Amino acid sequence: MNSQQDHTIRGIVLDWAGTIVDFGSLAPMGAFVELFARHQIEITIAEARVPMGLPKIDHIAALGNMPTIAAQWQAQKGRPFNDSDAQQLLSEFEPMSAKAALDRSDFIPGFMTAYHALQAQGLAFATTTGYTRKIMTPLIEIAQAQGFAPALVVCCDDVVRSRPDPMGMQACLQAMGLQGKASQVIKVDDTAPGLAEGLAAGAWTVGVAVSGNALGWTHEHWLQASEQDQAHAKTNASALLLAAGAHEVIDSVADLPDAIARIEQRMASGETP
Repeated sequence: MNSQQDHTIRGIVLDWAGTIVDFGSLAPMGAFVELFARHQIEITIAEARVPMGLPKIDHIAALGNMPTIAAQWQAQKGRPFNDSDAQQLLSEFEPMSAKAALDRSDFIPGFMTAYHALQAQGLAFATTTGYTRKIMTPLIEIAQAQGFAPALVVCCDDVVRSRPDPMGMQACLQAMGLQGKASQVIKVDDTAPGLAEGLAAGAWTVGVAVSGNALGWTHEHWLQASEQDQAHAKTNASALLLAAGAHEVIDSVADLPDAIARIEQRMASGETP
């Protein structure tokens, strides 16, 4: 490998909701609120967002153990929230979430343009997600029909240990033919656990601020907001992603080519992930 290749990004591992589909990462939120409402438990969208990026079983468990939610569960059921409750809720959540994900399966504006351009440059693509295989299967089919065909889609229940563990990333590296070359790969994500799996694998990380969970707005809300409101919201979202270890932060995946160029400059100056 020559020195120029050493300073080149060769692979991209993408998250799904909030990163390449579902602007604002809204599909899981409504499903979580509805899920707990079925059990007479009130949760807010803000509460539902806190564990975002974790595998869905862990997300449900984290919600069930939040003090305000745990207290409601104890009052309703007469006992503490437990692991079997989380499993039962997951079985209820999957069909609800699959429908919500399909309803919000449109690609983030500009994603396919960036994807085709980077693919033409020879970059490999793979994906990981906190969604289960049951939720993802129809979403993958829709994406493929629109021309998005990553080397691998790793769902949270495809691996023994999902994010923030790097097991899913390692599977992606292998599928892209980049084993042992994580320092030439970027993980793109809108959540802390998703960025953490990239960092744990030794990859560069890029956070998406505007389209993702950290901001949580629809595309329409973003376009209609004042410049001042946009700037304030973006600053807060970016701070969360930087605090989670993102090497670069972009508005959305449409800006990925710019982030790659900046990271390659950092690589050329001797920086590593």
